[in-house]
Amino acid sequence: MKKLSLLLVSVMLFGLLAGCAAPTATQTPTTAPVATSAPTEAPTAEPTAISAPVTLNIMAAASLTEAFNEIAPVFEAAHPGVTLVFNFAGSQQLAQQLTSAAPADVFASANDKQMGVAVDGGRIDKDTPVPFVQNALVVIVPADNPAGITTLADLAKSGIKLDLAAKEVPVGQYALDFLTKADKDATLGNDYSAKVLANVVSYEENVKAVLTKVSLGEADAGIVYSTDAATLPDKVKQIEISDDLNVIANYPIAVVKDSANAELAQAFVDYILSADGQQVLQKYGFLPVK
Repeated sequence: MKKLSLLLVSVMLFGLLAGCAAPTATQTPTTAPVATSAPTEAPTAEPTAISAPVTLNIMAAASLTEAFNEIAPVFEAAHPGVTLVFNFAGSQQLAQQLTSAAPADVFASANDKQMGVAVDGGRIDKDTPVPFVQNALVVIVPADNPAGITTLADLAKSGIKLDLAAKEVPVGQYALDFLTKADKDATLGNDYSAKVLANVVSYEENVKAVLTKVSLGEADAGIVYSTDAATLPDKVKQIEISDDLNVIANYPIAVVKDSANAELAQAFVDYILSADGQQVLQKYGFLPVK
């Protein structure tokens, strides 16, 4: 009995102590929960900006004038701070300028020969040039056609005043190649080229000079690229050269080896080779590379 009383007292004392103890606090997280944010959309592509204004010097065959001038504002808009400065001339003149250390970033030639001159002169890496368009030849006469030239055979008639580019100019050499092929055409005769060349009154430094003289009536006929003839539809008429006699002009383009802005120069070349660049070139009558 005494043991039972002692046990009851012990139980009551334990319960009293438990009731007086401080309640255990709920532990608060030490780090606030991170809210899950909605995924952000990828930023819209912006034009490629540069840290300082850059001028890209583009040396290009005269026949590329209209097409490259249309491409320029599009490229500049995509590269804020970049200004394209063109030097349009006969490819042989441009190659000479390059070998004379003229500053340039890109060279676009109207034939492989003059690109080769730039390569041999150390300004273009031999593995860099890439063809980007082709072109074809056409005979042009003034809009009023005072000499009455309507066929290729008429170019061999005595008294005709013919204007050609010099043989050093790509279009001039292409014209000579056409005449060589024409000598093998039975309908024109094996002395055709000799008779035609006897009618040449002037040799020009670039294709635009030939186009200008014929359009002004200073010559009865000339041989130019079809792309150039198309720029003056109201001032010259065209006489087609058949495919079997025509000579296809190949145009290569390359970044100049010592360009101070090689990355942007390559970007210009890449644009010329792109679908958008090719679309502009074909708009002006250039042919895609085959």
